[in-house]
Amino acid sequence: MIRFDNSYARLPGGFFARVDPTPVTEPRLLALNEGLVGRLGLDVDWLRGPEGIAMLAGNALPEGADPIAQAYAGHQFGGFVPQLGDGRALLLGEVVAPDGARFDIQLKGSGKTPFSRRGDGRAWLGPVLREYLVSEFMAAMGVPTTRALAAVATGETVWRERGLPGAVLTRVAASHIRVGTFQYFAVRGREDALAALTDHVIARHYPAANGPLSLLDHVVARQAETIAQWMALGFIHGVMNTDNMAVSGETIDYGPCAFMDGYHPDTVFSSIDQTGRYAWAQQPQIAVWNLAQLATCLIPLMGEREAAIEAATKSVHTFAPLYQAAWLRRFGEKLGLTGRAPVQALAEGLLTLMARQRADFTRVFAGLADGHARDEFTDPTAFDLWARDWQAHGPDQALMAHANPRRIPRNHRVEAAIAAAVAGDTGPFEHLLAAVTHPREARPAWDDLAVPPAPDEVVTRTFCGT
Repeated sequence: MIRFDNSYARLPGGFFARVDPTPVTEPRLLALNEGLVGRLGLDVDWLRGPEGIAMLAGNALPEGADPIAQAYAGHQFGGFVPQLGDGRALLLGEVVAPDGARFDIQLKGSGKTPFSRRGDGRAWLGPVLREYLVSEFMAAMGVPTTRALAAVATGETVWRERGLPGAVLTRVAASHIRVGTFQYFAVRGREDALAALTDHVIARHYPAANGPLSLLDHVVARQAETIAQWMALGFIHGVMNTDNMAVSGETIDYGPCAFMDGYHPDTVFSSIDQTGRYAWAQQPQIAVWNLAQLATCLIPLMGEREAAIEAATKSVHTFAPLYQAAWLRRFGEKLGLTGRAPVQALAEGLLTLMARQRADFTRVFAGLADGHARDEFTDPTAFDLWARDWQAHGPDQALMAHANPRRIPRNHRVEAAIAAAVAGDTGPFEHLLAAVTHPREARPAWDDLAVPPAPDEVVTRTFCGT
């Protein structure tokens, strides 16, 4: 059983549409995140049993569930769409964990909703497994993120240019409220709804905030920390639309995301990002752009307009110094440096060398801790000169070992795991999941997963899966 307490579903009309999930033919549990089950205070045996699997597939609603598709708008690649919403997801309800923290439980791929437009509301196996792997790696590295509770095969075929096996992901989040949620009401002139949403977000995520401007300050600060963590892992979200930015600060909506192999700041993977808008190096600037859209939504709640614009602008501008401080802290840890060491100069110097030789992002930083970073450069002479300066500051090996994962969900490994699962073999997925949820741990059985792709294995494009 699950004890639901559905605060979002108690908000006024217009925030969501009530709709039941569409049952599937032959639900089969592929993965259950037992650690997260315990965190939520849920019953593992029940979730593994027929009633639990039926819930995870959308075939049954436990007592207290109140399934809703949330409404939101959003800027997609800079163009505003006034109505998006959950087109293939349903928020089953909220649970309060034993420590008092509140979490959404959402099904992705659970069928059509009023926001589906021309979509089928389903998900195929590939994006479900990709999100499971990447979000759980991010959680293991301490990045604020949605989590994967379970993956269920549906026994049905989903059509994406060709027939593919269907699946449902059960996603857990502090909430699914986005910048686009605020935009949905702002574009409609619904100040009453904006005020209610603001109060809800403050109560749920930022109880120390004392109004809309204070809320904006908190969201800006939280996003600065999250984006710095993305950058420190070589993570590229791929689709940083305003409907994909959670006001909680969590990383949300792992669609065409990827991690860099060979480093270059302009790296793009998303097949729909034709201009490089969401390249690795652009992510901090896009975060500011998105936060400015949130600020625009909140201005009507801040009193006199000119003063409100000035205050909101000032708040958004705090992102840059907050992000810079977080970036220096994260890259300082990656270099094993604290205190008065010249972190920025050393980090930028190393990144410049890496870009010139397309050295592997993850292996270079992991190699600083184990002494093998030099091996990642085709011409190590320049690295030797850099390393002499770096070592003069006495880097802390333990600090580096904690900050730098040995393994990431490398794109070619994720794709290979998906291909095997489509063919009926989930072994590679389970092997990769175990390794990336223990990303700092040295274990010979996982050594192959730290190897960069061979030339014929390189993944150059990733896809949304919708």
